[in-house]
Amino acid sequence: MVFMLNDELVFPDPHLAEDDGLLAVGGDLRTERLILAYDHGIFPWFSFKREVPMWFCPMSRFVIFPNEVHVSHSMRSLINKERYRVSVNMAFERVIENCSHINDRDNQEGAWLGPDMVEAYTRLHRLDRAASVEVWDGDDLVGGLYGVTAKRCFMGESMFSLAPGASKLALIGLCRHMELLGWKLIDCQFETPHLKTMGGRHIPYDDYMDILNA
Repeated sequence: MVFMLNDELVFPDPHLAEDDGLLAVGGDLRTERLILAYDHGIFPWFSFKREVPMWFCPMSRFVIFPNEVHVSHSMRSLINKERYRVSVNMAFERVIENCSHINDRDNQEGAWLGPDMVEAYTRLHRLDRAASVEVWDGDDLVGGLYGVTAKRCFMGESMFSLAPGASKLALIGLCRHMELLGWKLIDCQFETPHLKTMGGRHIPYDDYMDILNA
């Protein structure tokens, strides 16, 4: 069953989502709604050209535990060369803009990271509820990722790469930073071949929420 949201700040029980994870349609991208959504494992994902928010909560969550991230031999070699520098929250707006526009993403069919979404996540960042990881080659930003933070977990939203291995380096850097902070998991939302090679695996939604609320 797919629910229709109105102005009321509430979501239906995530267990009622469709098989593909679609839970609700409508509502808005105001900060309070986004925080409520992510605190319950719900996230917006829709073509910004449709202008109607769609909210998903898959019952099988594809996650990466920071201590399980897979670092391949080629990535170890790249890290050991020390060519690239990794930072956290040094250029959030540049990262999200690159995620939106790189390879003409915002003009492709189904593009979801439009101006309203960029603005919404930037507002979350200003409240310390969204963060970025940057990869630098000297003074040049060559890769990165961003996501939402909730209860010592990181909900990954998008990444980009302008140099070979840069997005993987950002993910490895994120995992190492999270280990230092004692954070629990990265929510990848949906499985991709790229993230599976990095150590991603599925866990049930209820287990996910137990970790999120621990």
